[in-house]
Amino acid sequence: MDKLKITGGRPLQGEVRMSGAKNAALPIMCAALLTSKPLTLTNVPHLRDVSTMAKLLGEMGLRVERSAEGRVVLHAPTIKDPTASYELVKTMRASVLVLGPLLARCGRAKVSLPGGCAIGARPVDQHLKGLEAMGATIAIEHGYMHASAERLRGARIVMDLVTVTGTENLMMAAALAEGETLIENAAREPEVVDLARCLAAMGAKIEGAGSDVIRIAGVRSLGGAEHRVMPDRIETGTYLAAAAAAGGKVRLTSTAAESLDATLEKLREAGAKLSVKDHSIEIEATDRPNAVSVRTAPYPGFATDMQAQFMALATVARGTALITETIFENRFMHALEMQRLGADIRLEGNTAVVKGVERLQGATVMATDLRASAGLVIAGLVADGETVVDRIYHLDRGYEALETKLSALGARIERVS
Repeated sequence: MDKLKITGGRPLQGEVRMSGAKNAALPIMCAALLTSKPLTLTNVPHLRDVSTMAKLLGEMGLRVERSAEGRVVLHAPTIKDPTASYELVKTMRASVLVLGPLLARCGRAKVSLPGGCAIGARPVDQHLKGLEAMGATIAIEHGYMHASAERLRGARIVMDLVTVTGTENLMMAAALAEGETLIENAAREPEVVDLARCLAAMGAKIEGAGSDVIRIAGVRSLGGAEHRVMPDRIETGTYLAAAAAAGGKVRLTSTAAESLDATLEKLREAGAKLSVKDHSIEIEATDRPNAVSVRTAPYPGFATDMQAQFMALATVARGTALITETIFENRFMHALEMQRLGADIRLEGNTAVVKGVERLQGATVMATDLRASAGLVIAGLVADGETVVDRIYHLDRGYEALETKLSALGARIERVS
């Protein structure tokens, strides 16, 4: 099993290009199920989750062509089997995004209950409740969701809680439903807006994406389109947090600063100097960071996917930071691993009290989920001596060429088997 070996204590310097957003690419790939015409995507990241989604769609009969430049062409003249098997769904929670499009296009779907990162309960009840409101009949048998509907009908759906994948699933289903669908308390994430842009390019009629009320007028059929996947705001935030923690001067290109307001605000609070130009962000950190407290919240609040990275930043900051997690109940497993590096972290329910220390010490640590892995890498970059991050298969699900990009910035990091 691969590990990352990091020798810390060196500031970061240089320029790297950011990838397309995994959390935008996966639902947009599922949108190809809605049309018999080709959907061409560019800026698709080379990630394990993207490969898993391509394989899952391939099993349903889609033709998937990928090129080295991040171009993916998806074509589903027919769907031979509207089934998402447990073997693939268990490794990636986003697989549940096939449910809405399959139901809208085929009138039936059989989708395994999802797996993914072990960061707490992430039920799919909002997806099912919305689809049932649109006329679907759904039964759960032997770990599978069996759904059927002659043709979905527009409905008013009020989400009990904000869910990104739930909003996306219902948007795709509603695109081909009969009549108008109103999704209230919808997720406002930029990735939802990116999916709406792609669906609109395919001929869908969608208003309000990016607000908490999305209105969709169903159409009979959708066509093909070409769409560029938005930049990955979490990847960008991770490299910015790494530079703020380790110090140095870094320029990130192919970014979308407008999707990162909460993260950029906290980095400025930590003492970093930031400059935003066109599609690039430059960060300069010349001193030990200030402690900044964060509280995770749905967009436009501070992203739960940036919590571990900011905890790593807080471990070497001046002062004490309170990191409060409100989205997932099991997302502090990295705190125990950071303690192995000498971090002063005390857990109090859903809050971590992090008292900054001058230096961390290298040690062997184990990654527990995707963003925890990124937090541990940042901690390794600022620790004295050698840090080994084990179980990095999580990282490969969400970061394209992490060690290559960090090496380009001067970090001493290598992958070892």
